[in-house]
Amino acid sequence: MQIELPARLPFSLPAVVRSHGWIQLAPFESLGDLGAFRYVDLLSSGKVVELRLNPAPSGVSLSVDADLLPSDTEEIQGKLTWMLGLDQDFSDFYALASREPKLAYIVKQARGRILRSPTFFEDVLKTILTTNTAWGGTKRMVSALVDHLGSPLPSDPGCRAFPSPAQVASLDEDALRNTIRLGYRAPYVLELARLVSGGALDLEAFKTSDLPTHELRAQLLAIKGVGGYAAANLLMLLGRYDYLPVDSWAIKVVSHEWYEGQPIGPSQVEAAFEPWGEWKGLAYWFWDWVYLK
Repeated sequence: MQIELPARLPFSLPAVVRSHGWIQLAPFESLGDLGAFRYVDLLSSGKVVELRLNPAPSGVSLSVDADLLPSDTEEIQGKLTWMLGLDQDFSDFYALASREPKLAYIVKQARGRILRSPTFFEDVLKTILTTNTAWGGTKRMVSALVDHLGSPLPSDPGCRAFPSPAQVASLDEDALRNTIRLGYRAPYVLELARLVSGGALDLEAFKTSDLPTHELRAQLLAIKGVGGYAAANLLMLLGRYDYLPVDSWAIKVVSHEWYEGQPIGPSQVEAAFEPWGEWKGLAYWFWDWVYLK
């Protein structure tokens, strides 16, 4: 089956794919320089399918090599709309960015969308696995979770979907800590999976929540393993950009941009982007940094 999914223009699949490191984490797999990728997904019906995405004139082209029910097709389309932000409107942000030399390029390149997983559970779990480790450690832990727990693709059992909350909750803390090698994160991941699989925590409801951002942030911070930096990143995945993911990297690049490399703190990072208001997270994310040149 092959269908085209339209996007709110301007749209660039390569820009979404390159927006951050999620494309490097299983079960995503990049298929080239033009933004094409594949993702192995576990549908609510229990089917495991390979989704192949390519650029199309009005959005993206989807190929699925599987027999699908209408309900399966509808689910896949909804997930891809979320994953790629096909319906997101950045016109207000573009109007502001076009007047800032450090951001004018993003309008021409249709940047702004940030690649997301089909479920917020996957995004939260992966974000927890980015904390206090090098990027190589994150990739290893995610791959181990997928390889050990994910449902296999029938046509290629070596390829697996990201595990469901119930699949993660089926292991105990010792297995997550020592077999999957999640280290200190093991109890956080296990508690999250149990809460979601048991119905005590509805992470998917965060996608459509109408709560003010500060209240949504408080709910994210209540999840064990999610601190201020992780919460800010998760809010950006939810389309809320009014908090900054301040870490040592943010302090370094802001220091070189405005303070000639002198020591600064988080307050200076916040002050640098305060004028951007509800868009300050995106302004920070896509800023053309002096430090990187």
